[in-house]
Amino acid sequence: MCSLTSFLTGIVLLSNDLSFMLEFELITVNSAGIFMTVLLDWMSLVFMSFVLYISSMVIYYSEEYMHGDLNLNRFIMLICLFVASMMFLIISPNLISILIGWDGLGLVSYCLVIYYQNVKSFNAGMITALSNRIGDVALLMSIAWMLNYGSWNYLFYLDSSENSLKIISALVILAAMTKSAQIPFSSWLPAAMAAPTPVSSLVHSSTLVTAGVYLLIRFSPSFTPSMSFFLLFISSLTMLMSGIAANFEFDLKKIIALSTLSQLGLMMGILSVGLSDLAFFHLLTHALFKALLFMCAGVVIHNLADCQDIRYMGGIGGVMPLTSTLLNVSNLALCGFPFLAGFYSKDLILESFSMGISNFFIYLIFYVATGLTVSYSIRLVYYTMVGDPNLLAVHSLSESGTKMIKGMFGLFFLVIIGGSVFSWVLLPTPSFINLPFTLKVMTIVVILSGAHLGYECAKFRIGYTPLSFDSLSMSQFLASMWNLPFLSTFSVNYYPVYVGGLTYKCIDQGWSEYLGPQGLFFSLTYLSRLSQWFMNNNLKVFLMLMAAWIITVILA
Repeated sequence: MCSLTSFLTGIVLLSNDLSFMLEFELITVNSAGIFMTVLLDWMSLVFMSFVLYISSMVIYYSEEYMHGDLNLNRFIMLICLFVASMMFLIISPNLISILIGWDGLGLVSYCLVIYYQNVKSFNAGMITALSNRIGDVALLMSIAWMLNYGSWNYLFYLDSSENSLKIISALVILAAMTKSAQIPFSSWLPAAMAAPTPVSSLVHSSTLVTAGVYLLIRFSPSFTPSMSFFLLFISSLTMLMSGIAANFEFDLKKIIALSTLSQLGLMMGILSVGLSDLAFFHLLTHALFKALLFMCAGVVIHNLADCQDIRYMGGIGGVMPLTSTLLNVSNLALCGFPFLAGFYSKDLILESFSMGISNFFIYLIFYVATGLTVSYSIRLVYYTMVGDPNLLAVHSLSESGTKMIKGMFGLFFLVIIGGSVFSWVLLPTPSFINLPFTLKVMTIVVILSGAHLGYECAKFRIGYTPLSFDSLSMSQFLASMWNLPFLSTFSVNYYPVYVGGLTYKCIDQGWSEYLGPQGLFFSLTYLSRLSQWFMNNNLKVFLMLMAAWIITVILA
């Protein structure tokens, strides 16, 4: 109900070109007031409605997915805290309150990633938290810099003629790159798959990772051309890297996580060329089909006795027809299949990009990344749906879970009709795209070639030798996200840990002990013993000194 109310209010505000800013005075001390500001415009209300709707479906789905978990209440409360933090971030035009929501997302996501409490979860939670802390520090620095302006409400300064928000915009871009996992902070996103699947469905569709994109959409009027170009370059590389890595991956959830990373790169890229409305439109459609995709993956994993390796799957269409249908529809929406949700935003983005003045390198990467999206989607479908089941415990497979299926159907209809409805509602002015025939069919050619590549990648049999075996080092480099997980962990950890060990040995257990407390203790002990000896032998010492004095007098 809240979601529907929020959405309808947002549409009314959009059609009437209205926005409201509410200020609540929290406390006033000696004419210094602390205000809580709330921004209600069409963008914040529509985004809030999406977050509320997806989170309601996810919580309904979790009730059965997490059935039997001893800490189910804690899990649901953490998800509610997560959604509340996101709400706080969406409605804030003030950097202080944005930081509260931003940090709330980081803290609660850490608690959710380590929910299963094993070594893998702890490591994943740590890399997630530390990567996001870099963005938090950038946001804190931008808050400190805004002390120069007189207010933390960034909306007042976005349209200023002297472009006063340069440094703040650069810091916000850094913060958004960490939260939306752009290169070089990409390694935490696949690692965060250690969380339960409902968390992945919520976090990686409409909340945590899109917070950075949403903040950049808000700040986009203040970007300089050099900032936009930098963001375009980084986002295009992220798209390419994640698309290639997903074609090498065998973990079902990590494939979908890498696809999220690719779509985030697409949003950032189209945002950096100035089309922020299109980026927001794709953010909404992506939230729908990606949440559904994760939910379907959760049902598959649930019914395969917690097996996530797609090589053990196969032929699940016969035993889980509803889940397979939903999985295929959300996959096709991700690929941009005509008239599903993803088509309306992706096709418009690619054709708008073709109309632009970007260079050939960026243009090529965008189209190749789109082809790779289709490739890993077809590969995923081929592994999971086609052929015979590869898991030994196949007799236990069934379409179990009424609540899970109901929760998924809540998103299924929006994945089918959502794209067209939102394109009519959110983009009131039709986009005129005038392209030559070759560029017009370019999208279809790329999709078909990507589908063929995915089919070729998925073919395997006993004794089959993939071409990637001929160049193992290159394959390993591409499959491991250009070595980013190693660079984010070992390279960052090795030298500080080494220097720390050296310091511990040389100072804490070495000179510090020798000259510090232990050295002082030994010196005082020695002096105490010497003093005790003098006390015990004072007559002897007196007689010896007397004798020495007499001898000295006689000799003199």
